[in-house]
Amino acid sequence: MKFTAAQIAGILNGEVDGNEDVEVSKLAKIEEGSEGSLTFLANPKYTHFIYSTDASITIVDKGFVAENSISTTLIRVENAYKAFSQLLEYYNQVKMNKTGIEKPVFISESATYGENIYVGAFAYIGENVSIGENVKIYPNVYIGDNVTLGDNVVVFAGAKIYSESIVGNHCVIHSGVILGADGFGFTPNDKGEYTKVPQTGNVILEDNVDIGAGTTIDRATLGSTVIRKGVKLDNQIQIAHNVEIGENTVIAAQTGIAGSTKIGRNCMIGGQVGIVGHITIGDNVRIQAQSGIGRNVKDNETLQGSPALNYGDFNKSYVHFKNLPKFVERFNTFEKKINND
Repeated sequence: MKFTAAQIAGILNGEVDGNEDVEVSKLAKIEEGSEGSLTFLANPKYTHFIYSTDASITIVDKGFVAENSISTTLIRVENAYKAFSQLLEYYNQVKMNKTGIEKPVFISESATYGENIYVGAFAYIGENVSIGENVKIYPNVYIGDNVTLGDNVVVFAGAKIYSESIVGNHCVIHSGVILGADGFGFTPNDKGEYTKVPQTGNVILEDNVDIGAGTTIDRATLGSTVIRKGVKLDNQIQIAHNVEIGENTVIAAQTGIAGSTKIGRNCMIGGQVGIVGHITIGDNVRIQAQSGIGRNVKDNETLQGSPALNYGDFNKSYVHFKNLPKFVERFNTFEKKINND
């Protein structure tokens, strides 16, 4: 796709300073700009690159004043960083604006779907599936029986949505995601063998949820595993059966949450955090990366370590831990002195 400076200025409500007809077809960092690319200048420490960049168009703040000659066409806006982000969003929408049903696909006769749907090749849509409007289902997606997808949902290639799952409006499900696989439920018998406990619940994603690539969310044993509205999950996260994650909580990659744990609203959880089952984590909690959470957590706590401590207590303890070799050496010296005396 190509855009002229005039078209971009129209999208951003900006002003062209230079050649209105110059075209771009790619994005670049300002220091790596080449002919046909679009870049932006927002951080003053990168200003010197604007005099050497080969980018065809550069987005700048309205107040920018060039101190040397430049070859790039400028688009002047109120805030260059925000404008560039806006343009990225627009570009994404244009790039992903696919409609129609490719072949081959399988869509059950009992499935229903709204207008402006896109279904990529080799997708499977099971019985009694309900799909809203403006939904995009990329190739090799599996959607099981009795699944509901709301409006403006995007399901990227290779994702699997098991039966009875419910997905709200404006959700994004990336490649390799599995929604609704069986929870890890087994009971031992007197011989030490394990018998599977049927997992009869489902998974519910409320509105505006993003699920990163390779993340798995297990169905409930009974009831639902629930991801509340606005939750953002990174790649390769494991969420077990009957977990509930509160509104606008964000979780980084490789975190694992065991069964029946409840996490509150507006929490921030770092990467590689391990959370045991059957506990409650309050609202506005911050958990640092690689922490291990084995107890209930109150609202507004900040935790670090494994087992996790209050963030301040962890830092104080770590100072002593770092100095432990010195303490041991001093102790050994003192002990030798006593023994010699």
